[in-house]
Amino acid sequence: MKEVEEKEEASVYQRVVLKNASPYHYLKVRLVLEDDSTRLSAVELKYFIITGLKSLYGEVGAALNFDVLKYDEDTLTAFLRVYSSLVKLWSSLTLLGSYQNQACAFRVLQVSRLNPLPKNM
Repeated sequence: MKEVEEKEEASVYQRVVLKNASPYHYLKVRLVLEDDSTRLSAVELKYFIITGLKSLYGEVGAALNFDVLKYDEDTLTAFLRVYSSLVKLWSSLTLLGSYQNQACAFRVLQVSRLNPLPKNM
């Protein structure tokens, strides 16, 4: 009888460690354009990124699940959230080299598994 009670007690407590618990990656990126006066809206930025994904990975890449969480039109800085495919998004951003016939480049400023934005956003 004592053995049964000890086994029950031993199985009650279980330590669970989750590595990389969040399925999302967050990126802070800035778009650098040749002409500093050019401005994009958040919708135009997302469409530009989707175009880059499509050119590199085809229709599957264009269907990549990512969101523009916050975007500043003055500095062309955005917070992006991507579901599990950080490499695909980052590589397509790296290879985007022109926007409306002018040279451009994305600069990845920060990458995190934790949401860098305040909870009230």
